[in-house]
Amino acid sequence: MMMSAEMPLVPVSQNELQTMAYTDPLTGLGNRYRMRDRIAQIAEERASDPAPFTIGIANLDSFKPINDLFGSSAGDEILCQVAHRLKACIPDGALVTRHDGDEFAFVLPLVFERASAEKFGQMIREVLSAPYDLGDRNVRLSASFGLSIYPFAGEEFEELLKSAETALYRSKRRGRGQITVYSREIAQEMKRATQLEQALRNAIISDAIEVHFQPIVALANSQVVGFEALARWNDPDLGFVSPGVFVPLAEERGFIDALSEALLRKAAEAALSWPRELFLSFNLSSAQLMDPGTSSSVLSILGRVGFDPHRLELEITETAVMGSADTANRIIADLRQAGVRIALDDFGTGQSSLGRLRDFMFDKIKIDRAFVSRINSDRASEHIIKAILTMCEGLDLEVVAEGIEDYSEAVKLRSLGCGMGQGYHFGKPADGIATLRFLHENYYDTSDRVSA
Repeated sequence: MMMSAEMPLVPVSQNELQTMAYTDPLTGLGNRYRMRDRIAQIAEERASDPAPFTIGIANLDSFKPINDLFGSSAGDEILCQVAHRLKACIPDGALVTRHDGDEFAFVLPLVFERASAEKFGQMIREVLSAPYDLGDRNVRLSASFGLSIYPFAGEEFEELLKSAETALYRSKRRGRGQITVYSREIAQEMKRATQLEQALRNAIISDAIEVHFQPIVALANSQVVGFEALARWNDPDLGFVSPGVFVPLAEERGFIDALSEALLRKAAEAALSWPRELFLSFNLSSAQLMDPGTSSSVLSILGRVGFDPHRLELEITETAVMGSADTANRIIADLRQAGVRIALDDFGTGQSSLGRLRDFMFDKIKIDRAFVSRINSDRASEHIIKAILTMCEGLDLEVVAEGIEDYSEAVKLRSLGCGMGQGYHFGKPADGIATLRFLHENYYDTSDRVSA
C-alpha cells in the first residue's frame, strides 16, 4: 500500500488567524481592522476624560502611472519601502497601517491639535519624498495627507475616517504634497464642490452649458476677423458659475472631453452663420493635449457639423503642452495638417516660452493681458511687448493682444505693430444671437457674405 505524497496540513492557531486577518500581507503593516480596533481602544481608555487624538491618511501622488510604467513588482517594492520608512519614523505609541492600494493611515494618540497634526504631516511628507531605489533606477514620489482629530471630527471610527478622507480629498484637489486637517468649514467646502460637480455633470448631459463669442479685430481698422468661443454656465440653483471654476473641475474629475466636445459642436454650428472669412477660436485643455484621440475627435466634430477646419483656430497654453510634450506635438501636427491653426495662449506667463516656440509649430501668439493692461504705465511691459512683436515678425507668427480695455491701449499696440486685438474695448462675450446682431451692425457687406 502506497503512502500519500500529500503534505500533512499544519494546524493554524487562533492567534495566527487573527494576526493574518489584521495584517497587510504585502508590507506586514496592520490593516483597516487593526486601525479600527486601536481607535476603539484609545477611545475606551479615555472615556472618562476624552482627550483628543489624531488619525491621518497618506495617499501617494501619481503612484498609478509609475506602477503602470515600471510594472506591479516595482510598485510593490515602492510600497514596501514606504512602509519601512513609515514604521521607522512614527512616534512611540502610534500606529501605521496600509489600506487598499497606495493609501496608508496613522493613529497618533499624542497629537492633540491642528498645528501638531500639520507638523506631523510635514515630517512624513519629507520622509516619503526621498528617492526610491528600484535597482537600476530611482523614482521620486510625493504624498498628500488628510487628518482628523477626535472628538471634533467624529467619535466613532467610521466618522473619524470619513473626516480624514474628506480632508484628503481637499488636499488632492489643491495639488500634490498638500496637507489638510479636517474642519467643519472644509467639510462645507467639499460638500459644495460635490454639489457643483453633480450639477455640472447634469448640465453637460442636458446640454445646458452655453457658448458666448468675443470679437477679435484687426487693430489697423478695428475690423472683426474672428471670434473666440467662451463657455458660460448659468445654473437654475447655483446661478452664474465662472468658467474659471467649472472648467478646471471638469478637467480634474475626468469629463472635460464631454464638455469640450459639446462646446465645440455648438460653437462650430453657430459659426456657420458668420461670413466665411471669419475664424473661430476655441480653447483646448491640458487634459485634451495628453489624449492621443483629441485630433480625431476635433476633426470628427467639424466633419459632422460641416465646418471648414481652415476656419478653426485652437488655443493652447504653454502649461498644457508641458504636461505630455510628445503627445501634444503629435496632436498639434495632425490638426495643422488638416488645416486647423494653432495659437499659443497667455504668451509670456510660462517658464520656457522661447523653448516652446522652437519645439512646437504655432501659427499665432496671444500676448497675455497682464502685459497689455500695463502697456501705458509700465515701461517694462511696453518693452516686453515690443520684443514679442519683433520676435514674432521674424518667426512669421501672427499676434493678438488680449485684454484691451480702452482706446489708448489699442492705439499704443497698433503703433507698436501689433496686428490683432481682443478685449472689452471691442466687445464683451455675447451669445450666438447677439453675435449675429453685432456682425450686422459692425461688419461691412455682411449680408452679401454670410454663408448659405
